[in-house]
Amino acid sequence: MKIPRHFFIGCLIFIFLGWSSFSVNALAISIPDEKKLGKQFMEMIREQRVILHDPIARQMINTVGRNIQSVLPTQPFDYSFFLINDDNFNAFATPAANIFIHRGLIDALDNIDEFAGIMAHEIAHAASRHVSESIDRAKLVSFGTIAGMLAGILIGNSGGGDAAKALTMGSMAAGQSSMLAYTRENETEADEKAILFLKQVGYNPKGLLSGLTKLRESDYRGVEGIPDYFKTHPGTGKRIIHIAGILTDYTPDKDKKPTPDTFDFEMVKYRLMGLYGDLTKSFNNVENKLEKEPENPALHYGIGLLYARKNQRDLAIFHLQKALSIKIFDPMILVELGRIYIHQGRYEKALDLLQGITEDPVLEILAKYYMAIAQIESGNLISAEKNLKQVLALEEEAYPRAYYHLANIMSQEKNQAMSHYYLGIYYDETRKLKNASHHLKKAVETLNNPEIKKDAEKRLTDILKSIKKKKYS
Repeated sequence: MKIPRHFFIGCLIFIFLGWSSFSVNALAISIPDEKKLGKQFMEMIREQRVILHDPIARQMINTVGRNIQSVLPTQPFDYSFFLINDDNFNAFATPAANIFIHRGLIDALDNIDEFAGIMAHEIAHAASRHVSESIDRAKLVSFGTIAGMLAGILIGNSGGGDAAKALTMGSMAAGQSSMLAYTRENETEADEKAILFLKQVGYNPKGLLSGLTKLRESDYRGVEGIPDYFKTHPGTGKRIIHIAGILTDYTPDKDKKPTPDTFDFEMVKYRLMGLYGDLTKSFNNVENKLEKEPENPALHYGIGLLYARKNQRDLAIFHLQKALSIKIFDPMILVELGRIYIHQGRYEKALDLLQGITEDPVLEILAKYYMAIAQIESGNLISAEKNLKQVLALEEEAYPRAYYHLANIMSQEKNQAMSHYYLGIYYDETRKLKNASHHLKKAVETLNNPEIKKDAEKRLTDILKSIKKKKYS
């Protein structure tokens, strides 16, 4: 998935113009102001639907993030970690300690220490309030830059195409470094703090060094071949030399236990590649690696997911079963086997597999979701409804399609009012606002339950405001 350039341009304009009315001190914007900006910025991010809510990947990101955060002194912000569904290598901290990791970053790294190194670096930026400093510096960007960016968007909206792109890119080139980039001093401070955090938690700080070195040497796409990460994190070559110097004599503390991980980094990496990566590129990548490592269960897992996307389900099952023969009873593999059995119409076999997944709470919820789908197809609507409601009660954000399946159940039970209600929520969650408003209007007209009707009315009001705002923005 490639995130539209105009979205980031809009974010840049928002950051600049949104802060013109706030008071700031000499070093950084105030904490209350940054919290306010962080909230508004997150609204923009969520509106674009670019956050990937894969429950297993999110568990890994949150676990690593919380582990590192645990060694920080008291912080003014609640740290939040998000995965962006984009295949570029990037990671960045935004206002109020909202930290974003691109899917492509996980694809590019090889182990949990490298991933933790990048996470620790971004957390160090947030803890040092480098984000607020960069926003404060953005006030110095000329109005010509802003005008160019606005003109680019205006021409783009009028169908100007190449001219709009030229204006926009010209404006971004002039002001990008002062609006987004950290200073070299910021980078040095973040690297040094990251190394301290990693040592305290139990990750190997050499992961930060190997991750940066690997990424610098690789041929990642980007403007003039530069990975997105390095555009906002300057001086990478000197950073690598500096980090290498710090870690020359590093040896792990023998008395410190390594951080326990409740996941396998390779399995998460190839899950993301298998489910969300570019199909052709990811398939070729995993297939080539599998030729060199034919007994690697993570590679069999990944290529199994890719075969499933190609509707070659027998091959998908073959590779997942191969992975399972190496990682016996692994619930990540069992869940995906169950999902593919459902696609084959083998509902009882799917249910037999999925019902036994109870030890890992994240995977148990995912299993319940797939169980509900199998139960709908088998005609067991009561159990399906119960499972879907449990899933939504525990992880609503990760399972918007659960509302679609509930609507299907209500439709089969001839409860059209509730079917419209659930469809309205589903389309609202997926930001198909016209469809959402249509179904919620129908729900409001026909619902008898006063509490549910009140909720439908509130949702409808919010949606109509959003539609109106988009129309005149």
